[in-house]
Amino acid sequence: MQKLRFYNASVLTMEDMTIRSGEVWTEGDTIIYVGESKPGEKFDREINLCGNLIMPSFKNAHTHSAMTFLRSYADDMPLNDWLFKQVFPMEDKLTTEDIYIFTKLAALEYFSSGTTACFDMYFHPDYIEKAAIDTGMRLVLCGAVSGGDNKADFDSALTRLEDYLTRFNGKHPLVSFKMGFHAEYTTHISIMKAIAELARKHKQPVYTHNSETASEVAGCIERHGKTPTALMEELGMFEYGGGGFHCVHMTDEDMEIFKSRGLWAITNPCSNCKLASGIAPLAEMRQRGINLAIGTDGPASNNALDMFREMYLATVLQKIRENDAAAMPADAVLEMAVKGSALSMGLNDCDTLAAGKKADMLVIDLNRPNMQPMHNVVKNIVFAGSKENVKMTVSGGVIVYEDGSFPTLDTEKIYSEANAAVKALIER
Repeated sequence: MQKLRFYNASVLTMEDMTIRSGEVWTEGDTIIYVGESKPGEKFDREINLCGNLIMPSFKNAHTHSAMTFLRSYADDMPLNDWLFKQVFPMEDKLTTEDIYIFTKLAALEYFSSGTTACFDMYFHPDYIEKAAIDTGMRLVLCGAVSGGDNKADFDSALTRLEDYLTRFNGKHPLVSFKMGFHAEYTTHISIMKAIAELARKHKQPVYTHNSETASEVAGCIERHGKTPTALMEELGMFEYGGGGFHCVHMTDEDMEIFKSRGLWAITNPCSNCKLASGIAPLAEMRQRGINLAIGTDGPASNNALDMFREMYLATVLQKIRENDAAAMPADAVLEMAVKGSALSMGLNDCDTLAAGKKADMLVIDLNRPNMQPMHNVVKNIVFAGSKENVKMTVSGGVIVYEDGSFPTLDTEKIYSEANAAVKALIER
């Protein structure tokens, strides 16, 4: 196992927001020491960070990685037209090899922006898993079942979820699986009831797209007489926790359910802005004590996989929504993107820098114009930071991005394969 020393560093453990001088040691995929400099150890590599900041990496708590193939393909359209006229027809043409190639492309983007883990909901999870393992990306797969009122859809949805629970959990250190389904509006009530029963049987949390648009909520009320959150609560879906992606149009009752069940509201501000879905009530949810995390959504609706953009929008949009420049402070947003996102995905050993935690880290270059002067480094990261400041990304103890390059990956091959796959897809 490779043993690394990161020294002469500014260290932000995220156990609190205090930045201290010190160093971090890793062995294999695990952090073995965080603290002041001390002698007496032998390392495979010692890295002088020259005062730059080392911290836990970002975790992308909601995405569809392989949708890199749709980046800038169908923009400036209303959500329903975008989804049903452009996205779904193109997705019908995807092959399993396409999923593998496009997920590898996404991994490059994650690493270059300081993200080491993603909560990925998409088709053919075996090929997403293969791409994650081959690139060194930590992956939490989320169930994406959907279907109508017929036995084939019902049997397929339940068989897949139960199969995935055993197939993807405990088999590879980088990969795990959480139960989930696409959304209320794409999933028949009979399947939703069965998912709730399955969650109780296996004592599992459940995740889904939730209250992304006003029309989604109105449609659910028309069909079932209640909001998606209230419906899922009535079905007993959240007895073991879980969460919702987007959570833009939340009622008081919805937020009370999230609070009482300890659910995660996983916000995606860039996607919600681009598709004109609305602004999630993050400041209010934070005030109520609701668990909050951040994801990018897919690169078709964002179009980037960049947590810096998400953090910036997460805070400034709340200031507009609440008409309060003090709403949603920067340190709370950084905590959402690092600790909150990790915990929402079940990555309880990836949330902070501490001995025994996973060595998933990033190094922020403080010697860039946008980080100077350093009145407050945390606020600089959220309000002024960008991918430009990511000097190094470490995933599972392996340096996967350093000073603009990817030491473990053939980027030109990945780019070439992705462009060839897109061309073939369009021609099909």
